[in-house]
Amino acid sequence: MKGMRTFLLATASVAIVGVGAADASPLTINSSVGGAPNVAGVTRDNFDWMTPGSGTPQGPSPQSGITVNLLPNALVVTGSMSGQYAAPFLSGGNGIGFGNPIGTANQPNGPDTTPYITSGSFGAVVGAAAEIVLPGSGGYTYFGLLWGSVDTYNTLSFYNGTTLIGSITGSDVIASPIGDQGVNGTVYVNITSTVPFTRVVATSSQFAFEFDNIAFARDNPFNVPAPAALGVFGVALLGLAWATRRRRTA
Repeated sequence: MKGMRTFLLATASVAIVGVGAADASPLTINSSVGGAPNVAGVTRDNFDWMTPGSGTPQGPSPQSGITVNLLPNALVVTGSMSGQYAAPFLSGGNGIGFGNPIGTANQPNGPDTTPYITSGSFGAVVGAAAEIVLPGSGGYTYFGLLWGSVDTYNTLSFYNGTTLIGSITGSDVIASPIGDQGVNGTVYVNITSTVPFTRVVATSSQFAFEFDNIAFARDNPFNVPAPAALGVFGVALLGLAWATRRRRTA
């Protein structure tokens, strides 16, 4: 069941290390209480076009073009149900731009009163999951979501087609993922990737993974060479030029 303890959270920004071999995951996350999408020109979706209590599939969304697949036990819901799901908690004005319809109004701070998605529990129902299929082709490199009452057993996985490119859990986005249903238990999470993805899947081994107010974008503004990498590249070019000059003067 969801815990009710509160805690303080500082903004977190980390690169997620892959489980296999020694390779780093392509995913980088930035999350904070009261946070919001940190990429310009995102496409937003607040799920208000979906009918509470409904299952799979739904879409394409009139807001963003996404398709939502709610596999057994995943639902569109409002409010909270003890032991099953708890509404995310908006704060810091992070409902700005997520009104209904998108861009014409704002959601107020406080418990989410609009439709949101719960993944359900695959520990209770085999195959429970909420899948967001992003529109078009070519993939995306940014995804954001309002992640409510974060728990260690919540997992968000990114796929390019059928290929898993990386996953994050509640432990990656909040200091103490204990299912806090208050203001400090909900964070806005910004994820960028060096590998494009086409769909995002939310799962939970217990009740539940709740989220709302997604945002996504094709271009990753952080996917640029690091200064150190640029320095190495510059040295390599100088070395190549020097070697070429020696051959010409030999």
